[in-house]
Amino acid sequence: MTVKRKFRLRNLPFTILLLLLVFFTIFPFLWMISTSLKYDAQVFTNPIQWIPNPVNWNNYLRVWQDIPFLTYYKNTAIVSVCGTALQVLCCSLAAYAFAKLRFFGKNALFLVFLATMMVPWHTIMIPQYILMGQFHMTDRLVTLILMQAFSAFGIFLMRQFFMGLPNELREAGKIDGAGEFRIFWQIMLPQATPGIATLTIFTFIGQWNDYISPLIYLNSPELYTLQLGLKMFAGQYTMQYALTMAGTVCAMVPIFLVYLIFEKQITQGIAFTGMKG
Repeated sequence: MTVKRKFRLRNLPFTILLLLLVFFTIFPFLWMISTSLKYDAQVFTNPIQWIPNPVNWNNYLRVWQDIPFLTYYKNTAIVSVCGTALQVLCCSLAAYAFAKLRFFGKNALFLVFLATMMVPWHTIMIPQYILMGQFHMTDRLVTLILMQAFSAFGIFLMRQFFMGLPNELREAGKIDGAGEFRIFWQIMLPQATPGIATLTIFTFIGQWNDYISPLIYLNSPELYTLQLGLKMFAGQYTMQYALTMAGTVCAMVPIFLVYLIFEKQITQGIAFTGMKG
């Protein structure tokens, strides 16, 4: 028996385990796509009919006709893109200060920021809603954007990247007469591209899929995001599963596109973050 074959046999259980994990991971997505092409009467047939017969492509057309799906898409895009951009900017600025600047209480303040990661958002959502109500900020898309401006995880992630950059870059900028913000914007930030890509994808996915915040703060149907809009297919006693799954497939397209664009940077970012402490 060759060494190569022994190696394959030794790794066979691990390979089988990985294949099982992959199957259980993609199973819900396969079921979602299959259901989106069915009639409601075909959804819960036993055994599962993976390839519908006949295929009902009309579900994808009805999603855009039966409800103002384009409006929900636009609202979700506004909240996700603007909220992601704001969070990346704010977290990068704070992370740069924690990584490269010297000021009193820096380490203690950073520990406080990290401690907020252990507090579930559900414990503060009621006081937060009361506060937003006092500022008359309910039922507005801008509220959902501003609420995402801060992220302790984002600050921690970006801080790891800035700490890995040599201080000589900052010193060279000072010698050339650049101010602190110019050093951050023109020298340091371009070097942290993997971290920006990683934070962008995590934040974008989180905001695109957010259901609780829009449910709490939005009352006007014309301001609904996709997650609230998909509820339109649920009646008091019935649920249009096929249309819901078709709408969910349409809603997931931007997430796949963003991931495909930033896939390489995300992998580099996660690996780099684990190397720096």
